Amino acid sequence: MNPSPRHSTGAFDKVLVANRGEIALRVIRTIHRLGLTAVAVYSDADAGAPHVHAADTAVRLGPAAASESYLDIDKVIAAAKQSGAGAIHPGYGFLSENAAFAKRCEEEGIIFIGPPASAIESMGDKITARATVESRGVPTVPGMSRPGLTDQDLIDAAPGIGFPVLIKPSAGGGGKGMHRVDRPKDLPGALASARREAASSFGDDALFVEHFVDTPRHIEVQVVADSHGNVIHLGERECSLQRRHQKVIEEAPSALLDEVTRGEIGHAACDAARACGYRGAGTVEFIVSAKDPERFFFMEMNTRLQVEHPVTELVTGVDLVEWQIRVARGEELPLTQEQIELHGHAVEARVYAEDPAAGFLPTGGKITSVTWPDGPGVRVDEGVVAGQDIGSDYDPMLAKIIAHAENRTQALTRLDAALGRTRLDGLTTNTDFNRFLLTHPEVMAGRLDTGLLDRIVEDYEPAETPAEAYAVTLLTMTGQLGPQPSAEASPLGRAWTSRDAWRGAGHPAPVRLVLTDGTDATPKIVHAINVGTWEWQVTLEDPVAPGDSGEPSTSTFALCVVPSARRGAEHGVDQQVEVLIRVDGGVARPWSATAGGHVTGPDGSYCLSTVDGGAAAAADAAEEAAITSPMPGTVISVEVTDGEDVSEGQAVVVMEAMKMEHTLTAAMAGQVSLHVAVGDKVNTGDVLAEVEPVPE
Repeated sequence: MNPSPRHSTGAFDKVLVANRGEIALRVIRTIHRLGLTAVAVYSDADAGAPHVHAADTAVRLGPAAASESYLDIDKVIAAAKQSGAGAIHPGYGFLSENAAFAKRCEEEGIIFIGPPASAIESMGDKITARATVESRGVPTVPGMSRPGLTDQDLIDAAPGIGFPVLIKPSAGGGGKGMHRVDRPKDLPGALASARREAASSFGDDALFVEHFVDTPRHIEVQVVADSHGNVIHLGERECSLQRRHQKVIEEAPSALLDEVTRGEIGHAACDAARACGYRGAGTVEFIVSAKDPERFFFMEMNTRLQVEHPVTELVTGVDLVEWQIRVARGEELPLTQEQIELHGHAVEARVYAEDPAAGFLPTGGKITSVTWPDGPGVRVDEGVVAGQDIGSDYDPMLAKIIAHAENRTQALTRLDAALGRTRLDGLTTNTDFNRFLLTHPEVMAGRLDTGLLDRIVEDYEPAETPAEAYAVTLLTMTGQLGPQPSAEASPLGRAWTSRDAWRGAGHPAPVRLVLTDGTDATPKIVHAINVGTWEWQVTLEDPVAPGDSGEPSTSTFALCVVPSARRGAEHGVDQQVEVLIRVDGGVARPWSATAGGHVTGPDGSYCLSTVDGGAAAAADAAEEAAITSPMPGTVISVEVTDGEDVSEGQAVVVMEAMKMEHTLTAAMAGQVSLHVAVGDKVNTGDVLAEVEPVPE
């Protein structure tokens, strides 16, 4: 029998953090600063993760799958009891907006550091939330929202609402299951996809539909309420730079709102919190037309701390996690509304494990080294370390880089510089793309809307891989850079040994590889010959494609490579060699490389791989026929039957990776052979299906 429920606020000295990654680390830091004890939980995939080491104690939950670990309420409650934690902080994501979890904490006599279950319940269902805030006069977007709406109900209502419309799941958040539909004929298919995504992500496929606001800007307001009737807001955040409804860049305050509108939208946010009997920190999200910024409409309320909360903390000087803990203890808010002041401007960039040059596909791999930026006005909320494997079980966000300055222009410039000093070797991230966004003229001018990123994404071109990257990769892969096999070393701390006739009796032998950086550019043939202790002559050649009549493009330069350090093996990662490279007598610049082809220089990180020119042509036909997995993930739908005739571009398999759906299509018409079924776990490069052309 469960003990009788105790008050939802009260004293405690030990807090279990029911989350992982940068979320858990950020919460743990404040718990420790307040002199409290932190308890971490972890899945098998996170047994060696940073948040586990940062806590005072840690409890295993179960296998990597979130449903068997971080989302298992019974296991989290058992971990709290086992560790003696008097309170649970849910972080953001996972169980943070789960009313059943909040209610279970109350029943077990554990303080939930968040709002009452009733508030989560009323705001967690977007249909109920609309009705709740409308009762306090908070404006909402025109649409159709009531329980039990069928696909046909929504199809019939859409013309009256007016296209374009936005399909939204009633449960959950983060943009999952949301679809913009511009034409009536596309609505049935979008509804089917939205229901499937909603059911998969939230266990609830209820949908509603709203009019899509023209040139919408996503403005959200941070609110905090205590158990003494005080409700205040801490200004707004602009979150309009987003892709697939996932935020990428956030800032505070918004460049759109004037002081009058700022006060009005803040007042409306507080009314929304009062309408549901809120307690703790939460975010009320509004949509505002860039063409009519004085009108705003309630979208939803996130009954938790937000990923982007650091920008609010930097402009207000408030530690929101501390306030959450104080409210959960039953204390009054430390400040009144009149005492809240905004100072300067803050901008945050989310660093994701994804490849912008490949359509933002999630990536993965082992992180070989990490370098975070620092300096005045720079904050890093990180969740990964060197040696850590990044898989497909969880959200692809690795860290957040945040900059604060006196004004918006300075904050953007400072964040761009900080991202330039951010290094995550071993996998591809969106860091370079974030820098592209921050320096785009529309962004710098503050002319934002939620469609801007999708409109300008085609303008993005990954930074060209420099010649030095090819050269250092060649030398590393061919063994010219590597560990010293004996105790002999030069006075410069030489970090490699002579191989492949290095200075061999006056007849140096060249080394050669064909390398590609994974872009559409032609692979390069890289030659290098040692001409001195640290001196190399390097030639890059673009090979001529079969049938071309032109001459190959070549460039030759002198390279001086001086080793500076070697590290990584002690962490179980690929050994990394750090060198100083000087090209044609220029300024020496630092580079690092691993034998796996991951190299990092002053201007970015690159991943190069070898190319077997002879096998490439033979593989072309098979590659076109095969439908392969672009990333690790899970098959969630098979759209055809084995042996079915398919057309070019037809959807064959739908897979999920890092909480996003990806539809894989046939590259040609023919008969399909399936190699996977729903529920199968797949790795990058796995063949999911093949299409055999039908003979004419």
